[in-house]
Amino acid sequence: MKSSLARRGGLLAAVVASFVLAGAAPASAAPGDGSAYGVNVDVTLLGQPAVQAGPLAAANTAGPTSNSTAKVNLTGILTTGVINTEAKRDDNSGAVTAKASTADVGLPLLKALGKVGVKAVEAVCTATQEGVKGSTTLVGADLGSAGDVDSNPAPNTQVKVGLAGINIATVILNEQIKNKDGSLTVNALHVKLLGGVVGGLGSGDVIVSSATCGPAAPPMPLASGAGLWIGLGLLGAVALPVGTRIYRRRSAQV
Repeated sequence: MKSSLARRGGLLAAVVASFVLAGAAPASAAPGDGSAYGVNVDVTLLGQPAVQAGPLAAANTAGPTSNSTAKVNLTGILTTGVINTEAKRDDNSGAVTAKASTADVGLPLLKALGKVGVKAVEAVCTATQEGVKGSTTLVGADLGSAGDVDSNPAPNTQVKVGLAGINIATVILNEQIKNKDGSLTVNALHVKLLGGVVGGLGSGDVIVSSATCGPAAPPMPLASGAGLWIGLGLLGAVALPVGTRIYRRRSAQV
């Protein structure tokens, strides 16, 4: 009788274990990812060869998780000082953080506005189980005749660049793009040249400080690593007292 009851108690423990572990299984096995870079340039100026550079100082959650570049000098287009980037994932919580910071940005490309520059341009994005969010910080931003620029511009703030009354480019500050896979891309500063415009500069894009992250990965599965021991502790707290009560009840009937 005792051996039969013990076997039944063991079966119950196995059933409870299956429910505990099944409830802890993540909805998706794919981990969250993140990436960042300091500069990406792809432009064709009128009468000039195409200029392509970047992504520079690229970082990724898959590695390298941090990167840097001392400076960038693309004559007539863009100059920068030090670039620092990082993209990291917390495997326990699934959270992803990515950021890119670029110092001493100059944009001779936009000389139509006068002397354009920013002392520091930073893009940050974070992805947690609650969602994905991003932000941009500009320090000492001067867009010349375009006027004042907020240090924390609202998402997708646009500044039109005109020459002789013609719009030749658009500067997008704190550009935030929701991607199809649920991730978010934050481009702190994005210059779009409007190709095909009469009297325009040319076509293409200049992006300074970009960060992409999310969606967050599921938290650490219960059936692995430290989660396994947590699960076994929970199993002990639930299954063993149940089995003991059954045994005692049956013993009382014998």
